[in-house]
Amino acid sequence: MVIFAHYALREVAFLKNRTSLLIVMGLIILAAIGVAGNYIANPTGFLKSIAVVLIVGTAVYFIVTRFYNSNPEKREQRAFVKAAKRSKKRLHQKESGQGTRRSVSPITTMKKNMKSKKKPTAHLTVIEGKKGKKKNRASF
Repeated sequence: MVIFAHYALREVAFLKNRTSLLIVMGLIILAAIGVAGNYIANPTGFLKSIAVVLIVGTAVYFIVTRFYNSNPEKREQRAFVKAAKRSKKRLHQKESGQGTRRSVSPITTMKKNMKSKKKPTAHLTVIEGKKGKKKNRASF
């Protein structure tokens, strides 16, 4: 168990320092000794305490995930970030394609191209919003 904990803790970023690694390893070893001693001294009490910890931990986990994930603004924000990344990628590809091409052409054709060239459309993506809700408006 100690070997497994050592390899698992090796990957954690804040444990790069040797002293913090030794402190955390010491705490894990002391916790393992305490759990083993509690199990040997009072097995039924140990199992009850483990069951209580599991039940409380599960309840807290479900409550936190329910309130944290149910926020509709979070979903809309994720959709906005995804659309912004997609738009930025599309714009970057378009700019990189324009910068590499260079062709020599007469001045008259350049003037014609400038007149016929339209302004590029904005690179925006529509995000679905709250369409089902209607605003309460006072009718006069």
